Amino acid sequence: MQTTFSEKQLRDPGTQRANEILRSCVHCGFCTATCPTYQVLGDELDSPRGRIYLIKDMLENERVPDAKTVKHIDRCLSCLACMTTCPSGVHYMHLVDHARAYIDKHYNRPWSDRALRWLLARILPYPGRFRLALIGAKLAQPFKRLVPDARLRAMLDMVPRHIPPVSRNDDPQSFAAKAPRRKRVALMTGCAQKALNTDINDATIRLLTRLGCEVVVAAGAGCCGALTHHMGREEESHATAAKNIRAWTDEIDGQGLDAIVVNTSGCGTTVKDYGHMFRNDALAEDAARVSALAMDISELLMQLDLPEGAQKETTVAYHAACSLQHGQQIKTSPKTLLKRAGFTVVEPADSHLCCGSAGTYNLLQPEISAELKARKVKTLEAKHPDLIAAGNIGCMMQIGSATDIPILHTVELLDWATGGPKPRALAAGGPGADPRAGEIPILR
Repeated sequence: MQTTFSEKQLRDPGTQRANEILRSCVHCGFCTATCPTYQVLGDELDSPRGRIYLIKDMLENERVPDAKTVKHIDRCLSCLACMTTCPSGVHYMHLVDHARAYIDKHYNRPWSDRALRWLLARILPYPGRFRLALIGAKLAQPFKRLVPDARLRAMLDMVPRHIPPVSRNDDPQSFAAKAPRRKRVALMTGCAQKALNTDINDATIRLLTRLGCEVVVAAGAGCCGALTHHMGREEESHATAAKNIRAWTDEIDGQGLDAIVVNTSGCGTTVKDYGHMFRNDALAEDAARVSALAMDISELLMQLDLPEGAQKETTVAYHAACSLQHGQQIKTSPKTLLKRAGFTVVEPADSHLCCGSAGTYNLLQPEISAELKARKVKTLEAKHPDLIAAGNIGCMMQIGSATDIPILHTVELLDWATGGPKPRALAAGGPGADPRAGEIPILR
């Protein structure tokens, strides 16, 4: 694609990177075949190719974004399926992230949009605030029909049936390996996940220490910055990310780290991009070191020789989170691990398409999100699984709200299969019941 940015414009690092990305696009349109919003809406401007044209025009002309451009960029899920499909290697993620930051600086949104985005940025990245908000939303659920804004109703719908108590495992500390120590790793405990489902981090710590890892929860680490980053709030997201970089660098320079483990794939995609995000910052070198050590939990487990389990009478439908399969290009490891643990693994049709969660997307674009959720649940249920497994809390909440099939994090199943407690979501009596009740059915 030909571009006409001036030398002055190209002095801006974001614009310079956008120019590189735009010039790599050859207009082929392969991306439209795998774009979820194009599949639902059928509008060229709701495809990656269409959005690329809008972004090019906006940036080249340095114009104030208009409502049409903002609408179509806002509708992008950042699922990154287009990047998996693109034969030219167009790095759409960096382009749309820059466009969102540009919009945030130059576009005056309607007051209701500004208020909602401010609210999400002030609540979701902070586990304590988020937990209080969930409790308040739970009390407000009976009055949902009286709420006029579909986005606010979507916020009420996301409240889990059971709000777990705080897990002290998420506090800064170190967990000793329970087998001969093989690695020392930092666990990113995250933000929203700590309020929505504490079982995931607990299971991760149990499994890793059982396999010979010392697990460190670093003081000062918290939200990865993804939630605000994808809303274009660059200063807020970078400030949050910088805290993580400093916290993990202290561990690297102290007793050392072999990996920084992330069990929420949306966060993992962002942490692995810290090197790019901070490339022109004083933290550039440390950010690059952190990104180089960042690993999804499934990547690390592939290095740790997970014990092979007996075949089980349990069929697991594996949902591939977009941030894992497209953002991090991790496609086989979770399935390989589940099969090694003895589960029968099946995949839904169109597994490359997004479930519609996408960070705050299900709250900001509830109609499109609901359509994608219905499609994903239909394909998963068509496999008649006993369980659904995923590697991202957002996907788990999204899919779990529309099916009675239990959905768990992949690491919960692997922990259970290798001697850990039965996941709370499967315990007799449902959430809140004794998590150690019951055993996995084994084929004899």
